[in-house]
Amino acid sequence: MKHKPVVVGIDGSPAASVAIRWAAIEAAALRSPLHLVYALTPGDSPSQAGDVVYKAVAQARGLETGIVIDSRIESGSPSAALVKASGTAAVVVIGSRGLGVMLGALVGSTGLDLAANARCPVVVVRPDLGAFAGVRVVIGYDGSPASNVALDFGLRHAQRHNLAVRVIAAQPTGTDLHRITEDELRAAVHARGGQDAELIHITGHPAEHILRLSADAALIVLGARGRGGFAGMLIGSVSQTVLHHADCPVAVIPAAAAGG
Repeated sequence: MKHKPVVVGIDGSPAASVAIRWAAIEAAALRSPLHLVYALTPGDSPSQAGDVVYKAVAQARGLETGIVIDSRIESGSPSAALVKASGTAAVVVIGSRGLGVMLGALVGSTGLDLAANARCPVVVVRPDLGAFAGVRVVIGYDGSPASNVALDFGLRHAQRHNLAVRVIAAQPTGTDLHRITEDELRAAVHARGGQDAELIHITGHPAEHILRLSADAALIVLGARGRGGFAGMLIGSVSQTVLHHADCPVAVIPAAAAGG
């Protein structure tokens, strides 16, 4: 069986280095190849790009000796290169900040375009996280197609890495729109094999609860666009808050990856 690759965007920045480390570990866990992608934009030096790719491959090989590593230099914008790669990928990994536009992540046009158009989950890793710690995967759920994919992705990741699972359904104060009942939450999680998951059903601002309940998380998983408590996750204040303040990597499920 051929496994889909783990794709990581590189640009020689500290953020890219941390993203490579996360991606290499995930590729080994998935028994998948690791694909390193550098976007050569106008004005970039091909020789400098080659040097960045060489060092990134060396780093990845030093981290996980048992994985197949492929690298490529694509002409054009970083978002276009990564969206293209996402079509056949298991996951795309990017750093949250970089030297240029490649890893400007979800506060800039590259990340927003990737979040809107990627065909697979996108993991954003901050460069200042240091050693990856955490004992659980925290998943935001609101019943939307993207959050159902987030459940699948988060539960599988937790199983591979022997992590606990916490699923949060947050309902903003003052609205009954798309309210997810405790029974609906339990049914959705148990249907995907998450019988041991901790379920939390609360009212209030989603980002605040996610951050408060993610202090010991190894990964936060959210749908890119949902309904109710997690609507507009990548383009509104909720996403900005989580991505800026989370103490762990954040996985987002683009609408295209959820069939949206």
